[in-house]
Amino acid sequence: MNAAGSGNGRDRRRVRYPAAPGHRDLSRHGSPPRVVVVGAGIAGLAAATGLAERGCHVEVVERERYLGGRVGGWSERLADGTAVGMNRGFHAFFAQYYNLRKLLMRSDPRLSRLRRLDDYPLIDAYGRRDTFRGLPRTPPWNALAFALRSPTFRLRDLVRMDARAAAPLAAVSVPEIYARLDHLDAETFLRSVNFPEAARHLAFEVFSRSFFIEPGRMSAAELATMFHIYFLGSSEGLVFDVARDNFDIGLWTPLAEYLAGPRTPARPGTVVFHLGVSIDRVDTEGHRFRLADSTGTTSTADAVVLATDITGLRRIVAASPTLGDARWRARVAALAVAPAFAVHRLWLDRPVRAERACFLGTGGLAPLDNISVLDRYEHQAANWASEVGGSVVELHAYAVADTTPPPTAGAQLRKRLLARLHSMYPETAAANIVGETMLLRQDCPRFAPGDFAARPGIATPHPRLVLAGDGIRVDLPVALMERAATTGWIAANTLLRQWNAAGHTLHTVPARGRSAFLRTVATHERLLR
Repeated sequence: MNAAGSGNGRDRRRVRYPAAPGHRDLSRHGSPPRVVVVGAGIAGLAAATGLAERGCHVEVVERERYLGGRVGGWSERLADGTAVGMNRGFHAFFAQYYNLRKLLMRSDPRLSRLRRLDDYPLIDAYGRRDTFRGLPRTPPWNALAFALRSPTFRLRDLVRMDARAAAPLAAVSVPEIYARLDHLDAETFLRSVNFPEAARHLAFEVFSRSFFIEPGRMSAAELATMFHIYFLGSSEGLVFDVARDNFDIGLWTPLAEYLAGPRTPARPGTVVFHLGVSIDRVDTEGHRFRLADSTGTTSTADAVVLATDITGLRRIVAASPTLGDARWRARVAALAVAPAFAVHRLWLDRPVRAERACFLGTGGLAPLDNISVLDRYEHQAANWASEVGGSVVELHAYAVADTTPPPTAGAQLRKRLLARLHSMYPETAAANIVGETMLLRQDCPRFAPGDFAARPGIATPHPRLVLAGDGIRVDLPVALMERAATTGWIAANTLLRQWNAAGHTLHTVPARGRSAFLRTVATHERLLR
């Protein structure tokens, strides 16, 4: 495995959003603003970093006892008392995640705590296998090469596709794509394109389910934007980095040490973390805010960043009647979460075969969506596996139920996941399970047809109250962890602008399709309709 790529990326056509000019250190101009950031996931940590680096005093309040939110890590103990690392599973740090990588580089300038994988194979119930190894990076040749060497896609399929219907995929423009396609679900859109069914299931379904939702319930605009970010809009490629350690050790503890350490010229502000504390209510007091938390403490702030998950945001706003206006509050209340998902981690006393991939995506093998072999890349898992002569394997099941399944359903899900593992990796059937953990969660944002227009954005009716998170609207070509990081940086920039402080430069893949020819075809198609 190779070292992680540059944090700035290699794509010369990536778009730069310059920082606004202004003060570099607000603490030199009187009492520094006091900002409370609610939530210490990626969005909250990006916002806290952006504010502290301009001299603000930042208080980060986090419900969990660890940082990172849905990319957090913690420790658990196996039945024999052995301490092991645990998290919520597979996360891909793509090279085009410029703003997330910018955040990680604050404590790891060379991104040495990430490592680049060579491939991420996909396999379906018929044994057909796709790979991203060795693809050209330049669009559209990357997508064409992937399609033509796929066993689920043949040249005749390309000829049979409806070029007019497929035009939006080839010429995405953000946010205009949402006006064109957000009323459709991804499955309906792909059928209208005449995309081959096998390829839909193996490629597009795997990617849509990474949003924790089936193609029939996912916005076609989100699917098109995703295709743009990872294929036709970027030449960064579709292989990715993974964390070398559990997320707490590899990512967030170093960042917290950077933020909460002694003040430096690069970070003149201060950051204080309050873990295991929930914010219950936020009230406006003129131009300031009063916050009440789960410990019974109240505090005041000059500004607030709400960077919680969807459920937390709805709860806080519902309990805070002075926040916003009726229209904004209705938008927050209407936010919905995606179906529940499961992560089943197994500590086995035997190794899996050497040729098994670190990550394997699956299609048509419900309820299984992914198999990860953690001891191939994560230090703690590798150390445990080396000592025991075993392996650490993780099974993912996305969109398993509309609501979080009860424990009895979890037991049935465990049985089905193990059956899939034993079928695909037969050597695991003879292994003893030394330890296991099943996580069932339902806290990821929903991206269903029609959601985009009503989704609240970063700015709110109160100029010093801002939102951040991967469920918050931002009219840029970003998704998943990169959307969280980008909204966090923009939330900080929005507040800094009010104090005449310098902002932070951001980057994205191009906001529209790279090919002038394909954009012309798409425009012509739109005019004909």
